[in-house]
Amino acid sequence: MNAPVFTVSEINRHVKAMFDSELMMQSIFISGEISNFSNHYATGHMYFTLKDDKSAIKAVMFNRAAMKLRFVPENGMKVIVLGRVSVFERDGVYQIYVEQMQPDGAGALALAFEQLKKKLEKEGLFSPEHKKAIPRFPKRIGVITSPTGAAVQDIFNVISRRYPLAEIVFQPVSVQGDTAAEEIRNAVRRFSRCKGADVLIVGRGGGSIEDLWSFNDEALAREIFNCTIPVISAVGHETDFTICDFVSDLRAPTPSAAAELATPDINNLYLETASLTDKLYKSYKYYIDREQSKLSLLLSQRAFNNAEHFFDNEKLQLMNFENRLKQSMNGRLQKEAVRYSKNVTSLESLNPLSVLLRGFAFVSDENQVIDSAKKLHIGQQINISFADSAAFCEVLSVEDKKK
Repeated sequence: MNAPVFTVSEINRHVKAMFDSELMMQSIFISGEISNFSNHYATGHMYFTLKDDKSAIKAVMFNRAAMKLRFVPENGMKVIVLGRVSVFERDGVYQIYVEQMQPDGAGALALAFEQLKKKLEKEGLFSPEHKKAIPRFPKRIGVITSPTGAAVQDIFNVISRRYPLAEIVFQPVSVQGDTAAEEIRNAVRRFSRCKGADVLIVGRGGGSIEDLWSFNDEALAREIFNCTIPVISAVGHETDFTICDFVSDLRAPTPSAAAELATPDINNLYLETASLTDKLYKSYKYYIDREQSKLSLLLSQRAFNNAEHFFDNEKLQLMNFENRLKQSMNGRLQKEAVRYSKNVTSLESLNPLSVLLRGFAFVSDENQVIDSAKKLHIGQQINISFADSAAFCEVLSVEDKKK
């Protein structure tokens, strides 16, 4: 047998060369349904199978191409891919190396929008309970938009006309292009950290979905959700919707409308103030008139027309009180007088002078009372006290009556 013998590697290499030399296979569109999808997170490569109702072809999309996708591929999704068909030499398997992918039907941006919207809504970022109230009388209004578009002029004009008392803090940013989303995120973060305003207006004028795409950035949506300042979204026209609209605390259909929603109308405030002043005046006048009527009715009473009669009852009560007080005092005085008399009588009975008046005398010397003859001796000097006077005597003799 003289036929050549090839190795597996040689055959696979030859088949690969055949595919690579076929011009049509170098750039070809293929439509099909994604299955067996695998997103290799370590490398960023995507592996999947494209199939229709009869056949299937393996596919790979390397990370440099996958990073450009606006949406996340999923199993069951119908797509159109652009790429080259070649052979993976090691396994002898032919596959398409995808460079571009778009949904078959809805556009890639529309699909990406719906996917992100569904994801954030499931996480609760659009829930009403997380919405912050817009202050009625803001002192400072932060504006984040392009410095060159019509939107910034519309916002400034409306705020200046409606509520010139507010200070406008303007942060210029790009609103489309590769750096726009990051610039807007940074501006929101700076306002939030330094409390640089009472309310924020974030937006731009109208445009295509591609022009507005910076406001569909997931990181921007999370920055707005975490912002400590209430945010009003003002992106595009009334019919335009972005993720920023859903996550913000309030959506305005246009930038001009956002300025109106952020401010009260000073002319209306003047009218309200005048109306409240008038109501307050009428309320106080009604109150004063009512109290005056009450006072007039009170003054017309008999008590104020005949003061003597008004005090008759009080006088009678005062007289009764006076009589009771006098009776009480007289009774108390009589009681104390009787008590005093008893005390005087008691004291009189104990008064030594009373005894002397009956003819008795009180004998003493300089040191003591002499109540016995035994305390006397001849020659002793003694005092004899009578009721009306006293005598100074000398003892001449002492007689013992017991003998």
